[in-house]
Amino acid sequence: MRAGEKLPPLTIPVTRTLIIAGAVASRDFQDVHHDAERAREKGSPDIFMNILTTNGLVGRYVTDHFGPTSVLRKVAIRLGAPNHPGDTMVLTGTVEEVDGDTATVRVVGSNSVGDHVTGTVTVTVTAMVPASGGAS
Repeated sequence: MRAGEKLPPLTIPVTRTLIIAGAVASRDFQDVHHDAERAREKGSPDIFMNILTTNGLVGRYVTDHFGPTSVLRKVAIRLGAPNHPGDTMVLTGTVEEVDGDTATVRVVGSNSVGDHVTGTVTVTVTAMVPASGGAS
């Protein structure tokens, strides 16, 4: 873990199921996240992903990279272009700063319209402790 380190990109197909399941799982029942007709009535071409789903995907991206001992300390994101079904979001990241076992990672998630999400994630990575055990 060092400043300037690039995380490998993660490509996420934005499916109708992902959008709706994320909204339901986060108890966000706003119709624009599950009802295409209502979303169109409100000026959107289709349903779109909610911020809680995006937040979870950003967190997953960082912890998948740093491994099972990583702990998210802070996620500060801002939404931009909406994620609609049929698009693809590509998450990229760069370690901006390292302080001991804690890093700040700049994350961007882009789709065909532009940047869906930008922000920073603070993550702590602790060393794995070997499991004790064995026969006596």
